[in-house]
Amino acid sequence: MTEAQKRSPHTTLKRRQRFHRKRDVRPAVLARADRLVIRVAAVIGIAFLAVIILQAVF
Repeated sequence: MTEAQKRSPHTTLKRRQRFHRKRDVRPAVLARADRLVIRVAAVIGIAFLAVIILQAVF
């Protein structure tokens, strides 16, 4: 098993991508976007449940 790993080319192994300040999105922006997505999903879920409850009442 170790011989096969030694023979495999180095390019097949994924290197950890480092944060690049000018090219990548900042982690704070990603965190804010994640919170926005969670809020929107929660609002859609609550609206869906409200419609189902209103249909059950009427």
